[in-house]
Amino acid sequence: MMPKGTVALTHFRREPDEEVEQRPLEFKLIRRLFTYTRPYAAKRNWLFVLVIIRSLQIPVLAWMIGAVIKGPITNHDLTGTVWGALGFLAMAAFTQLTLHFRQRLALELGESVLQDLRADIFRHLMRMPLSFFHKTRLGRILSRVTSDADAVRAGVQDVLFVSLVNGGQMVVAGGLMLYYDPLLFAVMLALAPVLWALNRTFRRRLSKAHREVQESFSRVTSTLAESVSGIRVTQGFARQEVNATFFRALVTDHSKYNLGVARASGVFLPLLEMHGQIFNAVLVVLAGWQVLTHRMAFGDIIPLFFLANLFLSPIPALGNMYNQALTAMAGAERVFRLLDTPPEWQDAPTATPLTRQDCRGRVEFRHVSFGYQRDRLVLQDVSFVAGPGQSVALVGHTGSGKSTIANLIAKFYIATTGDVLVDGRNITEITGDSLRRLTGLVTQQNFLFTGTIMDNIRFGRPEATDEEVVDAVRRLDFLDLIATLPRGFATEVGERGASLSLGQRQLVCFARAMLADPRILILDEATSSVDALTEVRIQRALEKLLKGRTSFIVAHRLSTIRQASLILVLDHGRIIERGTHGELLALNGVYAGLYRQFLEATGE
Repeated sequence: MMPKGTVALTHFRREPDEEVEQRPLEFKLIRRLFTYTRPYAAKRNWLFVLVIIRSLQIPVLAWMIGAVIKGPITNHDLTGTVWGALGFLAMAAFTQLTLHFRQRLALELGESVLQDLRADIFRHLMRMPLSFFHKTRLGRILSRVTSDADAVRAGVQDVLFVSLVNGGQMVVAGGLMLYYDPLLFAVMLALAPVLWALNRTFRRRLSKAHREVQESFSRVTSTLAESVSGIRVTQGFARQEVNATFFRALVTDHSKYNLGVARASGVFLPLLEMHGQIFNAVLVVLAGWQVLTHRMAFGDIIPLFFLANLFLSPIPALGNMYNQALTAMAGAERVFRLLDTPPEWQDAPTATPLTRQDCRGRVEFRHVSFGYQRDRLVLQDVSFVAGPGQSVALVGHTGSGKSTIANLIAKFYIATTGDVLVDGRNITEITGDSLRRLTGLVTQQNFLFTGTIMDNIRFGRPEATDEEVVDAVRRLDFLDLIATLPRGFATEVGERGASLSLGQRQLVCFARAMLADPRILILDEATSSVDALTEVRIQRALEKLLKGRTSFIVAHRLSTIRQASLILVLDHGRIIERGTHGELLALNGVYAGLYRQFLEATGE
C-alpha cells in the first residue's frame, strides 16, 4: 500500500528487440540480398562492366601524368606536352562519363531492389495471421519497411559498387607500382597487416554499435506510432508531459548509440588515414634514396606518388563503406528475419477452396477450445450449430470469448482442440482466402481506409463497377445520406474515416459487406451511441444486410439481440446459456440479468 500523498507515475514498458546477433557481413545475407538484383541482370551486369572500366581509368590517368612528365616535359618537347595534356583531358572526360552512368545505373538498381523488397515485406505482412500483429509492435514493423529496407538499398546502391571501384583501383594501382618499383610495392604490402589489425579490432565494436542504433531507432518509431495512435487517451488522462519525458529518454538512448558509432568511427578512420601518411613518409625516404643512388630516375617518383595515393586513398573510404555495409547487413538481417517468420499456422497442403455454389452457410462448433497462449484457454469446450440464414447473437461480459468465436469462424485463428465446420467441412480443409471471400466482416471500429467513400465500399469486392457500388447502398436505403455529403461517393473519408460521423462510417461498412455478398456475416456492433434518427437508419440497414445470411453478432443493441434466431451467453469462455430471447427470459438466469442491465443502461 502506498503512503498517503504519493503519486505513482507509470511508464510504457520498454521491450527489448528480440534480435539474434549474427557475424558482421554474413555471406548468406549478402548472397540472399544479391538475389534481388536478378530481375535486373542486364543493368547489374553493365554496372560491373563500368566498375571494371572505372577501376582502370583513375590509375591510367596517374600513369599518363607520369608519362608526360618523364617524356615530353623532361625532353622540353612542347608539342608532345600539349598532345599529352589533350590526351589526359580526353581520358578525364571519358572517366567522368563512366562515373555518370555508373552512378545512374546504381541508383536505378538500388531503387528497384528497394521497391521489390518493400513489396515483398508488405505482401508477407498481409499474409501473417492476426496473432503476429498482436505480438509485434507497430513501430518495429514500420522500421522494417522504412529504415531497414532503405539501409539495404544503400548497401546495394552505394556500398557494393563503390567498394568494388575502390578495390579495383587499388589492384590496378598496386600492379602499376609493382611494375615501376617492386621494392616500394613490397614495403606497401608489408604495412597491409596493420590495416588488417585495425579492421579486426574495430569490426565487432562497430557491428554491435550499428545494431544498437537500429534497435534503439525501432523503439523510438514504435513509441511514436503508439503515442500518436493513442493521443486521445494521452490527452484525456493529461499524460502529455509524462509521455514526452519517456520519449525523450528513448531519443536520448538513440543519440547515445549514434554517438557510440561516431566515437568508434572517429578513432577508426583517422587511424586508417595515418596508415596512409606513414606509407607516404616511407615512400619519400626509399624513393629519395633510390634516386640519390641512381637506382631510379627522378621522373619515376611523381607517378609513384600518384599511384601510391591511389592505392592508399581508398582505404579510409573502404573503412567508411565498411560502416555502411554493417548498417546494411543489420537492416538485411532484420528484414529477412521478418520475411522468414512463418505464420503460426497456414493452410494445409490438402486444403481446397470453398465455392459460392457449395456454401450454404451452416456453421458448427464441436467441442472447441482455444487459447491465444496455449496455457491459457479463452474458449473451453464450445459447441453449437448455426443453420443457414440464422442469426446468432453472442452475449457476455468483456473477455468472455465473443470476439474469439468470430475470429475462429473467419479462420483468423485455428482451434486448439475441437473442430469448426462450415457446411460439414472442417475449416482446416478449406483455404482461408476462399472462406473469407464468403465471410463478410464488420468490425466494432468501423475501420475505413484513406480514400473516397466509393473506394471504401468497393473494398468489399474490388472488381465491382460504380453501378454495383451504388446499388449496394441503394439496397441498404441510405443513398440520400450519401447525397448530402460534399462530393457524394467521391467524398474523401480522411484517415480512418475521420471526416465522417460514427453513424456514417458504420453505414459505409455495411455497404462494403453488402457489396461482398457474403454467405456468412460477422458483425461486432459498435458500442458508441448515435442520434435516434441515425440509429433507426442503422437498424433498418442492418436488417437488410442480415437477411438470408448466416450471421454472428457480438451484440450490444437490444433490438439486435431480441431478433436473433439463437442467443449464446458466454462466461469465461464457456457457453452457459443458449436459446431465443423469449426462452432465455423465461429461464430467468444470467441472460435475464444481463437483459435487465441493458434495459437500465439504455432506458429502453
